[in-house]
Order: sequence, then structure tokens, then C-alpha cells
Amino acid sequence: QVQLVESGGGLVQPGGSLRLSCAASGFTFSAYPITWYRQAPGKERELVASISSAGGTTNYADSVKGRFTISRDNAKNTVYLQMNSLKPEDTAVYYCQAVIKIVEVWGQGTLVTVSS
Repeated sequence: QVQLVESGGGLVQPGGSLRLSCAASGFTFSAYPITWYRQAPGKERELVASISSAGGTTNYADSVKGRFTISRDNAKNTVYLQMNSLKPEDTAVYYCQAVIKIVEVWGQGTLVTVSS
């Protein structure tokens, strides 16, 4: 069964850090790029960061450049999103996604709340 499971969300104060994880199973993880998206209350889902299959190429939304870092460990079938200098506007449900043979696979999401 193809599956993505996010974890690591929570409540953090502005300026704080969190590391999200996306654990994959049921497919050849190392063959596929992975993308993190987020959806804030009342807003559309937006791309946050993506990473190529081998991890050599990464891309970021302008809103998170310099603060977030995406990485992957293909031996552990896991992608990470290190989030530093968090802002209230980073509050959202964060999802990881893979496109496997034209089928989009999504995790259930993990909630990040940035608030004092």
C-alpha cells in the first residue's frame, strides 16, 4: 500500500523551530521527487518546498527561502522539512506529496501552529 505519513507538527512560538518528517512506504521512494505543501485556514494549498529523487535539487517558495530546508534520507524512506524562524503566517496544515505514475499521493497532514 502506497502511503505517506507526516509527523512533527505542533505549537511553537514565533521565532522558533520545528522539523517535520514524511515517512514513505509501498513504493520505490528513492525514485521519486517529494514536495511539501501547506494549507492555512481559509486559504488555498500552496507549494512550500520540493526535492529531487536523489536530493541534489531543491526548490522553495519565496516566502520560506532562507528559513526552511528540505532534505531526504533515502535509506530511511523519509523526507524532512526543517523550519526555522517561524512566523505566525506559517501556521497551516503541512502535507507531503509524491506523484507516482501520474497518481498524486498525499499524506494526512500535520498541523503547525505558530503563536505566542
